Amino acid sequence: MSTLYNSPASKFSLDSVGRNTNDIWLLLGRIALGSIFVVSGFGKLTHLGGFEASLALKGVPLPWLAALVGAPVEFFGGLAIVLGIAGRYAALLMLAFTVVATLISHRFWVYSDAAVRQAQLSNFSKNIAIIGGFLLLFAQGTGRFAIDGLLHLRNPRREAR
Repeated sequence: MSTLYNSPASKFSLDSVGRNTNDIWLLLGRIALGSIFVVSGFGKLTHLGGFEASLALKGVPLPWLAALVGAPVEFFGGLAIVLGIAGRYAALLMLAFTVVATLISHRFWVYSDAAVRQAQLSNFSKNIAIIGGFLLLFAQGTGRFAIDGLLHLRNPRREAR
C-alpha cells in the first residue's frame, strides 16, 4: 500500500525541500540569530564606559570586569555564529551569555508596575526563544555554508546526523 511518504508527491513535500536546502536555512538562521549580538556587542565595545555604568546600576558586582568580558563575548560570539566559526562551541558560549544577560537585564519578577513587568517578561521570553535557537544550532551544527565547513575543520554532513 502506497503512503504519502512513498508517493511521487512526497518528492516535493516540505520535508523534502527542508532536507535538500538544509544548509541554506542554517545559514539564514545563523545570520538572524547572531546579527543581533554583533550589532549590540559592537555598540557596547565602542561605548564600554556606558555599558559598565549600566551594569553598575543593575547591581552587577565588578561591573568593569563584567563589561570587559561581556562586550567582546557578545560581539565576537555573535560574529562566530554568523560566520559559522567553531559553531557548536559558539552556540554554547552564546547560550551561556544569553542566560546571564537575561538574568541581569530582564528580571521581570522584581517589578511591581504592571506595564514594566509585562515589558520585561516579554524580553525575558524572547531571550528564552533565542536560547532555544542556540540549542538547535548546537544540535544541528552550522551546515556547509560556514567557515568551519569551508575550511574542512569538520564534516558538515556527518555533523548533521
